[in-house]
Amino acid sequence: IKEFGHTTQRLPEAYFYIAEIIARFDLVVIQEVKSTLRDLQIVMRLLGSEWEYVVNDITSGVDGNSERSAYLFNSSRVKLSGVVGELVLWPAITDGAAIKQLKRTPYLTGFKAGWKEFGMLCLHLQPGKHQDDVQYRREEVSLLLTALKEKIKEHWTSSLVIAGDFNFYKGDDKDDGAVALFTDAGYYEVDSLIGLDTNASKTEAYDRMFIRENEYFCVVKRPDGRMNGGVFDPFQFVYKDDQTANYTQEMIEDYTGEKDMRDPANQASYYKHPWRKNQLSDHFPIWFELEIDSSVDFLENKREAFEE
Repeated sequence: IKEFGHTTQRLPEAYFYIAEIIARFDLVVIQEVKSTLRDLQIVMRLLGSEWEYVVNDITSGVDGNSERSAYLFNSSRVKLSGVVGELVLWPAITDGAAIKQLKRTPYLTGFKAGWKEFGMLCLHLQPGKHQDDVQYRREEVSLLLTALKEKIKEHWTSSLVIAGDFNFYKGDDKDDGAVALFTDAGYYEVDSLIGLDTNASKTEAYDRMFIRENEYFCVVKRPDGRMNGGVFDPFQFVYKDDQTANYTQEMIEDYTGEKDMRDPANQASYYKHPWRKNQLSDHFPIWFELEIDSSVDFLENKREAFEE
């Protein structure tokens, strides 16, 4: 959620829209929660008493951008498993590497839902499309996967979802190589999300979800056999393209640039970027449906094994 806690442009109604989107789901990963938790606390009040959250500390320094990661969950549907921590790299795996830590420390948390216990890792990788940025992201992914392999072996469940803003750009000369690292390590991207643009400008698939599936930890399948998931564009419903005039006064009061905001063309341009993005986000929510009860399949397999 763009500048969640820092922007002063967000209107009161925007918090209701954000809460309405979150309430449609059971477990939500949010990035760009800033150093102040003001906006998060407003949304939590709107969500109601069944909703809870856990949030990590900001990664200090310029690279951290005063950002936190938060998990919001409906406590009637999802519980904490009791395991939580930030994933910090250690010398044994960074020896000889160009980087020693990910710029934004990943946040790893365990959850329980129905029949399943699993881990969620919130990841926000290095931004930028320059080749140096692409190489840096690939190195971040490589080190992350090496660290996770050890953590899973020692402490963590092997049922894991990695979600967030990967800042991945499409193409063999960009981040396809980093995606291949996830695949080679046994992670699968939600196939119904592959190739879909997730930024509000609809130019790139920055936001991703990678899952370690096994027999009893999997995504619900749609009738066409693909994983049940998608991208939600809130600007089809609120702050729509044709609603510039509804917010002209608010935009004029907020605007600090040099363009003539009495000009309808400038109003329309400013409305789409950055004003309405500051109300909600410059990224779209992505989602998938996890199968949380495999008891029938489990018992059937046990029965078949017993009969053999």
